[in-house]
Amino acid sequence: MGCAGSRQTKGDRLINISRTVKKIRKPKPWKLPQPITKSHLRQMRDEFWDTAPHYGGKKEIWDALQAAAEADLDLAQAIVDSAGIIIQNADLTVCYDERGAKYEIPKYVLSEPTNFIRDS
Repeated sequence: MGCAGSRQTKGDRLINISRTVKKIRKPKPWKLPQPITKSHLRQMRDEFWDTAPHYGGKKEIWDALQAAAEADLDLAQAIVDSAGIIIQNADLTVCYDERGAKYEIPKYVLSEPTNFIRDS
């Protein structure tokens, strides 16, 4: 393939099959080793997003992932799709950008644990 007069072979057609898009879903319920308050969880999330670009990858992708993590599932799917993010795990814990950079997001950033305690 490549010349004006070339024809697509069976092997070329197999390579050109578009990749399937993984749908985002909520993370499974999880529990921290020790109970946590909502304010402490918020602080942990803020610290993660503040330092995330230092883990590598593009800041724009981290910003898109943060917006997706804080949105409902339909909007999160639209954000991820429009940013060209490749989802490995449907719960967004592992993603890649189009250049192959890996982005890992801890579960505490994506959902709430089952063992909250009230703020005092």
